[in-house]
Amino acid sequence: MSFFFNAPVPESMAEEPAKTGFARLGELVRRDFWRLFTAGLLALAGVLPFAIGVGLSVSIHDLPAALIFGAVGGMIAGPELCGMADTVLRGLRDKTSLWWDTYRWAWKRNAKSALLPGAVGGLFFSAELFLFFHTETLALGAGTQIVMLMGVLLALGFSIYVWPQIALMELPFGTLVKNAALLFLGQLPRSIAALAVQAAYWVLMLEHLDTALPLLLVTNFWVPFLLALFLIYPGIEKGFRIEERMDALQKERRTVSAAAQDTEI
Repeated sequence: MSFFFNAPVPESMAEEPAKTGFARLGELVRRDFWRLFTAGLLALAGVLPFAIGVGLSVSIHDLPAALIFGAVGGMIAGPELCGMADTVLRGLRDKTSLWWDTYRWAWKRNAKSALLPGAVGGLFFSAELFLFFHTETLALGAGTQIVMLMGVLLALGFSIYVWPQIALMELPFGTLVKNAALLFLGQLPRSIAALAVQAAYWVLMLEHLDTALPLLLVTNFWVPFLLALFLIYPGIEKGFRIEERMDALQKERRTVSAAAQDTEI
């Protein structure tokens, strides 16, 4: 796997003029498909404990179990979602060489920072899912359901900005949420477009899961992640100077690798 995914970018592609819009998106998919697919598949595997646990809890009408499975499942999924964000960000900056080694290093580096956001997100979404499937039993009115839907959309929109932040830097949870809110509002049209892409993708997949499951295995998390980050990238590039941070992370990884090799010697 290391040999397969650590192949450098072909020189012919690296020398091509910079593309924009759909041409740029197509270039990224053509060049990075296997890296994006694998990172997305790992993210999908990370979310499975959440999906299975919460799904089982909803089926037996056990809210405490749903919350526990949601929090624990979110903690498991967090590092993989960060790995997915890191992969997409590196693709957008054309930093795609040595992907597997970089992915493993980024996973280890971000795993601890991703636990709390994952737990909070998992807790929130598990509660929302439980309430959604018990609206009639709990006699939840239309107004309450609209508020729940808006809460889910807002959380999904903020999450688009949370995982890239964790992949790029270490910040307190409160600062992550604050930055996500500011970035979401700061480029609202792009944020709404990215949210619409994410929401439409997951609604279609969940509504037609029985027939869409083979497609989900192929598109998994990389398709909605790539489309969303492609749309909001100008804002996070301006806010976080991604080129500089990617270079700094690369230097940090090389330093850690060199230190590890010296220790082994």
